[in-house]
Amino acid sequence: MLLGTDKYGRTTWYLAAYRARSDTLQKVWLCAKEILTKEEINKYLLSTNEDGMTAWHLAANSYNSETLQNVWKRAEEKVTKEELNKFLLGTENFGRSAWNFALYSGQIGTLQNIREFTQQMLTTEELNELLLGTEILGCTAGHLPVNSDNSVTLKNVYQCAKD
Repeated sequence: MLLGTDKYGRTTWYLAAYRARSDTLQKVWLCAKEILTKEEINKYLLSTNEDGMTAWHLAANSYNSETLQNVWKRAEEKVTKEELNKFLLGTENFGRSAWNFALYSGQIGTLQNIREFTQQMLTTEELNELLLGTEILGCTAGHLPVNSDNSVTLKNVYQCAKD
């Protein structure tokens, strides 16, 4: 049941993140911990849909920093540092990372959370890759807040780049 996917490749974990329901994520997580093996939990936490998006991407785009924190906390508990780095740097089929989704949504709390997580986990080179990387249309972290007309987000990007 937990590892099953719908026709779009979405698991229950993925859907709970998509709906930005921290309470549902918590309940699903408790079930997963009881039923799944360590390998299955890793697969569950890191699963992608048909567009290559993980629960991490969805949580970053959810307008709910609590959902993002919940997804991060579960991954941090169960997966290796290398897998966490893939989680942070991972892109979906159009080359967009969770950072890109958070930038476009303009949610300052979510951006601050991702910034804290990345500064703890990534090297300077990896951080630069995240900040300066381009998605399929060539947009960088600087393009997205301008495109969403969010000057506060743009200021946040500048601060991250400066740090």
